Amino acid sequence: MTTPARDAAERPIRVVVGEDSYLVRQAIEHVLAGSPGIELVQSCDGRDSLLRAVDALAPDVVVTDIRMPPSHTDEGIQVAAALRATHPRIGVVVLSQFAEPAYGLALLEGGSDGRAYLLKERIQHRAQLVSAIRAVAEGGSVVDSKVVEALIAARTRDASSALAQLTPRELEILGFVARGYSNQAIADELVVTKRAVEKNINAIFLKLDLPEAPDVSRRVKAALIYLAEREDA
Repeated sequence: MTTPARDAAERPIRVVVGEDSYLVRQAIEHVLAGSPGIELVQSCDGRDSLLRAVDALAPDVVVTDIRMPPSHTDEGIQVAAALRATHPRIGVVVLSQFAEPAYGLALLEGGSDGRAYLLKERIQHRAQLVSAIRAVAEGGSVVDSKVVEALIAARTRDASSALAQLTPRELEILGFVARGYSNQAIADELVVTKRAVEKNINAIFLKLDLPEAPDVSRRVKAALIYLAEREDA
């Protein structure tokens, strides 16, 4: 789930923050100010001002609350979707007060590259927020473990039985998918053809009851199911 690293990896990661709560915004600013290799270039208090700042400043990463003015609904998701089309190289870290799996899936629906979904409580832990910023700046993805747990709980109370349907080879391949391997990379690791990997992944989608959808979306959902089950094991 990664893309090529930023062109100037040695320069600071330039960050724009979107958060309507003054106290939370101050907390984020404090965390970023003390983080080597991170440069906070602007803070905004709503979706529209955030998008204007992105256009004007071209940051590497946006850190945004999920709910901001004007509607306090899903502005963070809207920003992430808009930037996927207009500024595809900008990473986005979405912060939420609650573990809401529907928002997590909405964020990743168009692809997981350069996207992170974290709970706001992670702001207390500098390393976790900074790690997510660095990950999305490099094109990676991060999903809060509590969001993964909520996703599985909401989807089914018997995730283990879904995984139990997989053959050992399918489970092995799903493990590689969860770690972000491409089909070709999996084929190289297992010394099989790419076509064989694709057939196994299609079988995995079928057994996990993941309907026809853009491939990356199904890969992300399958990976989340796998990771949640492995965490509980």
